[in-house]
Amino acid sequence: MSTYVFGHQSPDADSICSAIAYANLKQKLGDTDVIPARLGKINKEVEFALETFGVEFPIEVTDVTGEQIILVDHNEHSQSANGINKADVLEIIDHHKVAIPDTGKPILVRIEPVGCTSTIVAKMYKENDLTPSKSMAGLMLSAILSDTLIFKSPTCTPQDEKVARELATIAEVDLETYGKDLLAAGTSLEGMTAKDLLDVDRKAFKMGKYNVAVAQINTSDAERLETMKPEIREEINNIIDKDGLSLVILMMTDLVKGGSEILAIGQDKHLADQTFGIEANKESVFLEDVYSRKKQIIPQLTATAQNS
Repeated sequence: MSTYVFGHQSPDADSICSAIAYANLKQKLGDTDVIPARLGKINKEVEFALETFGVEFPIEVTDVTGEQIILVDHNEHSQSANGINKADVLEIIDHHKVAIPDTGKPILVRIEPVGCTSTIVAKMYKENDLTPSKSMAGLMLSAILSDTLIFKSPTCTPQDEKVARELATIAEVDLETYGKDLLAAGTSLEGMTAKDLLDVDRKAFKMGKYNVAVAQINTSDAERLETMKPEIREEINNIIDKDGLSLVILMMTDLVKGGSEILAIGQDKHLADQTFGIEANKESVFLEDVYSRKKQIIPQLTATAQNS
């Protein structure tokens, strides 16, 4: 029986690249029927990485009922595939907060406080005395550079940087040059609709009694984003209605300005107002030096929600 390895919905570079690299590691260790997969559309940044290192897109899965699966880069069921409650979860490799439901049996769980799941996967190659191929090293490097914004994110750890530099050597690329090219590919808004923008990297969270989604887009084209705001508002309201949410936040991270604009819409916008200082009659605020959803948005918003 095949085992599918995949990351979260609206997959980013780490969800795709860690799934591919971990499936490759499992195959090298003798589990030949392990298949990398994805839960959604490939974004521009990931497409750039896959094309650069000559790796095919992983297959897309929509329902994993009755399947054997390995989760990477997430452990919350709300961010995972349809049918996960009826799937056989074998392993979890992640770097996010622990929100694991009852698995019904002992499984391998490896969650570390690093900036990227691919950092953990790269360490697992080394622990098994294996050197990743140039293409696998390139994909894991891409994920680390993306997740840590070339080491600028507060989630970045010395381990991430050390592993990334080792992978860059194996992948035969200049880390800084490749990193800038990768992020440039991911920050282009050319041809994107509001739906595309909100689907690039959106995660759902249960915060106390509130159902919340937080999306993030990295860009240096603030003017284009401003012109898209009417379309963005309309699409956020569509998401709220479709997914039964009370709050949707869009982080518009601008590496040139050095921070993120936090746009909040929904009946429970007061949570974002209280947490991030958004004025009640406004829908957004710019926060300097805020780059990380995991470290600078979710914990603070969760604390507000739990105390409301």
